[in-house]
Amino acid sequence: MASPELAAGDGSYDFHLRSLSAASRDSAAAADPASDPNLLQSVRRVCEMCREAKEARDEMVARAFPVMSKLFQRCAAAPTQAVASTGMLLLTILQFFLDFGEAVLHDADGSLKTFFRSCLSREFADPIVAERTLEFIIANKTKILSSFPTLIPQFYPLLLKLIASNGERLEKKFLEVLPLMMSAGSFLPLFLSLMDLPMLVVALEKVERSSGTLIGSSIATIQKSAAPEMLLALMDEAYTGSAIEDSSGNSGSDDSSPLDLADPMFLDLLKDENDGIAAKHWISPTISSTLQAAVNSTQSDRLKQSLEMAPRFLSLFFTTALRDVNDSLLCALIPVVMSRYAAMFPDKVFSFKVRKRLSDFILAAFQRSPDIIAILKKPITDRLGEAHDNPAKAKLALHLCWAIGEHGAGGIDRKDVARELFENLELLLYENLATSRLGLSQEPGFDSMGASSRKSSQARLLCFVVTAIAKLATCHSELLPRARVSLAKVARTRTSDRRVWQRACDYLGLMNEPAICLSVLGPSTAQGNGPGIVDWSEGGTKMVAHVPFYLLAEQKGPPFHDFSFADLLPTE
Repeated sequence: MASPELAAGDGSYDFHLRSLSAASRDSAAAADPASDPNLLQSVRRVCEMCREAKEARDEMVARAFPVMSKLFQRCAAAPTQAVASTGMLLLTILQFFLDFGEAVLHDADGSLKTFFRSCLSREFADPIVAERTLEFIIANKTKILSSFPTLIPQFYPLLLKLIASNGERLEKKFLEVLPLMMSAGSFLPLFLSLMDLPMLVVALEKVERSSGTLIGSSIATIQKSAAPEMLLALMDEAYTGSAIEDSSGNSGSDDSSPLDLADPMFLDLLKDENDGIAAKHWISPTISSTLQAAVNSTQSDRLKQSLEMAPRFLSLFFTTALRDVNDSLLCALIPVVMSRYAAMFPDKVFSFKVRKRLSDFILAAFQRSPDIIAILKKPITDRLGEAHDNPAKAKLALHLCWAIGEHGAGGIDRKDVARELFENLELLLYENLATSRLGLSQEPGFDSMGASSRKSSQARLLCFVVTAIAKLATCHSELLPRARVSLAKVARTRTSDRRVWQRACDYLGLMNEPAICLSVLGPSTAQGNGPGIVDWSEGGTKMVAHVPFYLLAEQKGPPFHDFSFADLLPTE
């Protein structure tokens, strides 16, 4: 006896299945298979009936699968000139494959990749398809992570184009999908892509001005068509010595000019799939003109929204990385973060927000694993040597000086690393003691407040350098004689800022009391319990009177108050 679910009649399973079967065979509809609005409704009803069925569920799925599969292939192969969107239809069929694939032994991996490559690459700018795609990924997050773990990391550039095109309206849903994009193979390029989200918007808008609407045309296809011409040009240059004509010189400043899709910057920004570390498009010949045009012209709503969203995406990226990623990947990421500290979209508010997140991440990573400082000794010393280049690099050097001193160059057993970093700090100190300024004034636009601004920036950096020298010497006692010499030079220098001079004098005085110096300037790791050593983690049980009086802002006589460190230290 036939199951009720299989009974004939309008709106029945058989009725919808016959409709789908006819659509999958109709040659007249091959050019635009999704043009029939009843098709999507029939697919949804068949899926619902299969979920609700009890007795004949396996039979219903087995009958529906060949029809669904054929319809999926026809929609995926639809010409790019098709008017109707296939996105909603394909996503509904994909849900059927994920829900019932095990019953018919169907691996949905190929179907999912087909959807991204053939449909989403053309319809990522469609707000309805974009939202439904994110909802589909969120609803099937567990299954995708367990059965298709490489899918989302592989196609994260396409998902970034999706959010770049649709803006803050989909931000909340995109934030749920973002952690799924992180894998060993996508970790570093994903960071670079998030940094360059505003540049992606600029590139998409340039494509839109040059080629029309973003919906319905695959940018990846346009890119591939330009590749052979570029390859021939490179071969011509190699064998004949002729130079490749620079047709992109004005591509960033003239919106009406054709888009040079052979330019590495656009090829990298507009790709659909993750192919490893992103190209260093910031050295592209068109980057300066493109950025200049974006800054000088009125910002579009999409660009404004990307400038707001990118820092929030980076915050989630770094939070997830610090929680889930091993030290090896962190060691690979931190030099990339430092290299991008001074290279980002030139919007002042955006730059401030992003640099704050970059520095917070670097310090948090060092706090989690101090050994990373020793492993990354070379890139750290390189960044210290660039402190004179521009104000952004000077600020990064300031944070690195703090981290070096706070963590004792990676720990008490890292004596060789500590000595090398100490020498770099000495060099930075002596270079600035010999001059009245850091050299930052050479950077255009940095010195808006004149000499006083330069002097204040120099003093701030020197305060951190002096502190790092004192803390390193406290952790590694073999460096104490050299530290006393360095601090004494600062104390004797009349041209130094008084704040720097005062700090050097204070540290010289502290070094005469080794146990107290270890408590105050020692690394954040535990130093044991010795005479005069204060364990700051026990602040809730200690009295202020337990600290020598001269540490309490040079107060004379006994303190007139009686409260514990718990009143002073921040609570969690």
